[in-house]
Amino acid sequence: MSLEDAVRKSDNLVVIDISVTPNSKTINVPDNYNQWRNRIEVKLTQKAESGKANNQLIENFSEFFGVNKSSIKITSGEKSSQKSVSVKGLSYDDAVSILKSGLNDLNDL
Repeated sequence: MSLEDAVRKSDNLVVIDISVTPNSKTINVPDNYNQWRNRIEVKLTQKAESGKANNQLIENFSEFFGVNKSSIKITSGEKSSQKSVSVKGLSYDDAVSILKSGLNDLNDL
C-alpha cells in the first residue's frame, strides 16, 4: 500500500482520504501516511468544536496545495476524524507529487 491509495480522481478534482488529529501541539499537513487505513494523517492545533479544526484544515490544505480556500471542500466526515477532502483544479499526479514531497520533507527532519 502507498499514499496513492489515499488519493483518487473525480471529474475535475481529486479526493484525498485523511485522518485528522485535532488539538495537537503542532500543525503538520501532511504528517504521515497510514498504510492500514489508507489515509494521509494530518495534525491540527485547533480543537474539534464549532468547525474550528475543519476551518484550519481547509486553510492549511489551501496553502499546502497552492489553491484557493474555495477549491477545498470536506466531502465526507465533517464531524469525524476520518475525512475525505476534495481539491478542485488539481490533477491526480500533482496531488500525489505534492503529498510525497511534503512527506519526504518531514522525513528529512
